[in-house]
Amino acid sequence: MFLRFQPIKPLTIKKSGIIIAGIVAVLSFGFTAFAVQQAGPQPSPKLLDANNHTLVLIDHQPQMAFATQSHPIEIIRNNAALISKASKTFNVPVVITSVAAKSFSGPVFSEITEVYPNEKIIDRTTMNTWEDPNAYKAITGKGKKKIVFAGLWTEVCIVGPALSAIAEGYEVYVITDACGGVSSEAHEMAVERMIQAGAIPMTSLQYMLELQRDWARQSTYDAVNNIAKEHGGGYGLGIKYAKEMFNAQEGKK
Repeated sequence: MFLRFQPIKPLTIKKSGIIIAGIVAVLSFGFTAFAVQQAGPQPSPKLLDANNHTLVLIDHQPQMAFATQSHPIEIIRNNAALISKASKTFNVPVVITSVAAKSFSGPVFSEITEVYPNEKIIDRTTMNTWEDPNAYKAITGKGKKKIVFAGLWTEVCIVGPALSAIAEGYEVYVITDACGGVSSEAHEMAVERMIQAGAIPMTSLQYMLELQRDWARQSTYDAVNNIAKEHGGGYGLGIKYAKEMFNAQEGKK
């Protein structure tokens, strides 16, 4: 009896291409994993640091505050102070702008101007900061591809520049609890709209702690703790308690 062997069919070009692509993918993954292992743990490029963004504070003014109903105004003032002090501590580039300060809306909150007494405030007539030539030049002139916005009202004066900046290729972050709208719905829908367009929401305390990120960073340690104690609510109270009761300190193992 004779055994009949079937000849092995050569791989088709299509199958060969798939195999080659698979080999390339495996090798690429291996080289990438090796490179990451050699470099050590790296933070996400989506995280903010002191050098990669500009903070833009928009229309934190009395007339805008009077109609704000989404948050208690004392909370917004507190958070405006927190992010102002945090940005100052880390030397973040900042742009402060107002709308019709002399004729309608009044001065920028003292919580901001006391931190930045020498910062020029760019006054506008436009509701959309991005459409004001001086404000646009000041923001884009900082040369940062990430922009962090906070201000009043969320649904008008934050949505406008946020969507406009995204359209020009900037990465946009919005500090939602340092913003406010004429109603909770107005604020929430504005935040949703910006998220759908690609904006990244965050909160005031989160902003500061994201800049610190390591309690062993002693150059800003005391300043961050002092800001948290003054403006960080229950978290700040916890810091006071721990330090006074146990002399506790983050950054020590």
